[in-house]
Amino acid sequence: QRGYYRVYLPALAADWLQGPYLYKLYQHYRFLEEQIAILYVCGFASSVLFGLVSSSLVDRLGRKKSCVLFSLTYSISCLAKLSRDYLVLAAGRVLGGLSTALLFSAFEAWYVHEHVERYDFPTEWIAVTFSRAAFWNNVIAVGAGGAADFFTEWLGLGPVAPFMVSIPLLVLSGVFAVKNWDENYGKKRAFSKTCGDGLKCLLSDRRVLLLGTIQALFESVVYIFIFLWTPVLDPHGAPLGIVFSGFMAASTLGSSLYRLAVSKSYRLQPV
Repeated sequence: QRGYYRVYLPALAADWLQGPYLYKLYQHYRFLEEQIAILYVCGFASSVLFGLVSSSLVDRLGRKKSCVLFSLTYSISCLAKLSRDYLVLAAGRVLGGLSTALLFSAFEAWYVHEHVERYDFPTEWIAVTFSRAAFWNNVIAVGAGGAADFFTEWLGLGPVAPFMVSIPLLVLSGVFAVKNWDENYGKKRAFSKTCGDGLKCLLSDRRVLLLGTIQALFESVVYIFIFLWTPVLDPHGAPLGIVFSGFMAASTLGSSLYRLAVSKSYRLQPV
């Protein structure tokens, strides 16, 4: 569990650091809102496309190698933010989408394999590990907003600073994976078979289809919010890093309230 956190948590910290000042950076480079929107779409579309193949890619390449690849591609994506060239920034967003897909597939897949296959621990313990990871994810997200504000505003290093601060964390994550993790692989299945099974599951169970639709609609609203919150608040001089921390703290509060609601004390169940 500690070995997993040692690699995963620095990767999460690097990811959260890049949240508060992305729009501000593109604005600083004097791009128009329409141009910034296209850059955002490049990242979101890349994440969707690579998300489709990430599981197969991770299983074939190896989970450890995939985590090291994440560190490399995300570091390059951060370095691309130093450029004012629009195509370089777009390529950086595409690499960022690939990195996001790897972040949310390779690390957990490595841990589950080690937990079940290598050590034969009870599967019930997996939920404990991921629950603790979720708690630290929330803490790191709140702290990342404050850290981004510190480097950008207090030290006056500009909106590119959080992206540069992310790189040492990504390198640290990759080095810990290389030094401390053993490689493991998943079952090699044809990509068409994997997609076919997923589509069949989606269409054969109405509940899965409805849940997927609700999730897609919710994510759409969130992505619109992610794009708009900076241009809405920045003209009023809002400290973007601190505002970001506030958003993450509110998200943490929501998760805590949900856990409380479904606990034995209140027994409120989603229906």
